[in-house]
Amino acid sequence: MSEKMKAVAIVEKKKVELINLTKPMPKSNQVLIKIKACALCTHEQRVYLGISKMPLPFIGGHEIAGKIVQIGRDVDTQKYKIGSKVAVRILYKCGSCYYCRHGKENLCVETNTLLVNEQGISGIGGLSEYVVVDTSQIWVLPDDISLEKATLAEPVACVVNSFEKGNPGLGDDVVIIGGGIMGMLHLLCAKLRGTRVIMLEPVQERRKLAHELGCDITIDPMHTDPIRAVRNLTDGRGAEVVFNTTPISAVAEQAVQLTGSMGRCIMFSSQHPDKPINISPNWLHYSETVITGAVSPSVRSFDASVNLLTKNLINPEKLISGVFDYTEAGKAFEEAIKPDTFRIIVKFD
Repeated sequence: MSEKMKAVAIVEKKKVELINLTKPMPKSNQVLIKIKACALCTHEQRVYLGISKMPLPFIGGHEIAGKIVQIGRDVDTQKYKIGSKVAVRILYKCGSCYYCRHGKENLCVETNTLLVNEQGISGIGGLSEYVVVDTSQIWVLPDDISLEKATLAEPVACVVNSFEKGNPGLGDDVVIIGGGIMGMLHLLCAKLRGTRVIMLEPVQERRKLAHELGCDITIDPMHTDPIRAVRNLTDGRGAEVVFNTTPISAVAEQAVQLTGSMGRCIMFSSQHPDKPINISPNWLHYSETVITGAVSPSVRSFDASVNLLTKNLINPEKLISGVFDYTEAGKAFEEAIKPDTFRIIVKFD
């Protein structure tokens, strides 16, 4: 008889339940991970709120960390030891599509493959007690890192991918729009690049935290014209790099206007609702400004993220707003959707 495990499922708008799933078993070159912590990403929050329409019941969870508890055949037992802490890049990559073969596995055509095999249940499955993954999807961690902190490897990896697109240099001006968790993670990485960081954020408490984390200048866009302010700070040019971490299309248009000639404007966040913005093709022609997006972590960016966390090059622990036992998942989701929280983590025994 197959063993069972518990999982947190969104069963309807603003309602979660604990359900039983069949415990997976590792095959060749796979390991069974006992999930210890799973952060509630914006994606899971939007499904919970009914904004993102997914088949229900839905078991989300892709910001996960845990321990190896079982290994399949052909696994290197010296490299992957029972009991080792691991961070997991759970997003699927096929390895054979056009994007994977061009080193862009974050754009894999099968990246959103749903990993839960139970009939009638969808999702990637990180909000479960166990998950099976290939060894290529895990990073072994040092014993001294907390698994709550390790769940942030995935969002930090998304930011690393964003920085590969923006590529700020020493002494550059970097504008970060939005002081949520992703904006704050951009801030931590921007300071490592030796840049002057200007953050646009209307909430005073978040502006205060941004300064604590090293931000040079904060602007309240509700009371100060951000375009004029940034141009005054940059001799009229605009910033070398602008990262838009908000889901508001009107702000996306503003992000373009904040970017100087030869600059890079990175649309980091998905847009909800997605509304077209106005861009002058003539301005684009003369300015040589690059406008691009950044989505999901590549394998390379995930590797860099793990290094940033395990070597203590960045410290995102102030961005963990709360930890809840999986039996209190409903409370965890309600806390996660509050506008004044950063990451909420669900822990498993």
